Amino acid sequence: MTKKLNGNQIKMIAIIAMFMDHFATTFYPNYEKYWWLLLIHLIGRVAAPIMWFMVVEGYTHTHSLKKYLERLLIFSIIAHFAYNFCFGISLIPLKDSLLNQTSIIWPLFLSVIGLWVEDQEWKDVKKIGCILILCLLAFPSDWSCFPVLCTNHIYKNQGNLKKQVLGMALYISMYVFVYCLCIDVVYGLLQFGIVLVYPIMSLYDGTRGKSTFMKWFFYWFYVGHLVLCGLIRVMM
Repeated sequence: MTKKLNGNQIKMIAIIAMFMDHFATTFYPNYEKYWWLLLIHLIGRVAAPIMWFMVVEGYTHTHSLKKYLERLLIFSIIAHFAYNFCFGISLIPLKDSLLNQTSIIWPLFLSVIGLWVEDQEWKDVKKIGCILILCLLAFPSDWSCFPVLCTNHIYKNQGNLKKQVLGMALYISMYVFVYCLCIDVVYGLLQFGIVLVYPIMSLYDGTRGKSTFMKWFFYWFYVGHLVLCGLIRVMM
């Protein structure tokens, strides 16, 4: 099969899937079981794993790790306010809950640090300790600590898409278990939809694409669509 999707095109798929998912959550926040709503959320599951794959690509090809981390940190702060406004979460960290208290950009920032840790010539016990600390810091975020774990797994298994996706599914099974136990069984099982990233990434040609605007567009769209959904929530 001829690979024909560049990084920009794959990011656009993530943007569309993410917007559909969050827009649907704005109108139906109570885990309704309409078949078409579940389908929208299923499609939305591909957004996060695409972000994880693209973070690995970004780390691998960046010309300045410092600037990459600075960009992620700045937007994690901006996105925190947009995310909490969107979903009606207190802006004060951890005031209402230990879960879903900030956006996925924060654990993506921590994930890049985790990839840097993986590249250091340290003893395994030191690396594992650092990754556990990063997981703890990421725990209150959207998708919790799994961006850190999954990006690390993706990075260590570059070139083997099947192993990358299988590893993600195994990690996410822990997330699914907690989701089913504490929130909703149907929506918990829906999280396994991350495996739908496989056919998308199998078409990835390894290039960024000619346009450079997507690097900034993704961050600003992420913030902007959360603000839009938040405004709709308030008006409703």
